[in-house]
Amino acid sequence: MSKDDKDTAADAPKKSKKMLMIIVLAVVLLGAGGGAAGYAFLNKGDSAAAKPPPERGVVVAIENTMTINLADAHYLKLGFALQMTKDAGEEEIDTAEALDLAIDQYTGMNIAALETEKGRAKAKDELLAKIEKAYTVDDKQLVMGIYFTSFVTQ
Repeated sequence: MSKDDKDTAADAPKKSKKMLMIIVLAVVLLGAGGGAAGYAFLNKGDSAAAKPPPERGVVVAIENTMTINLADAHYLKLGFALQMTKDAGEEEIDTAEALDLAIDQYTGMNIAALETEKGRAKAKDELLAKIEKAYTVDDKQLVMGIYFTSFVTQ
């Protein structure tokens, strides 16, 4: 075997390794580009599909506060108002279901959970979700928020 034959045999694996590296690099770059494009497309679709927040309507105050039994012989004196949407219009609504949901939400809760800002916010968010669901009629959201007018624990 001559020296030229040995050089040719040694060059062949080097060229194939370089070619393999180029192919792998190209596949990785194409995959990353496709992934980025797909991510951008999906996020754009989500924001376009999201409904804009409802416009504020009137605030319906619930006249009387209520006393709710908490755990361990404690109680909560609670008063709140409902922030209606414009879709609800100016008509008077029945607040009995909102009162019932509030009683169900807070009855038996531990006072320690309501003494912290985080605990009150969590309970309020849960109550709001229940009220929004209850006051959604024919895909029209009628209530968009609640405001505590009284919140006293003992």
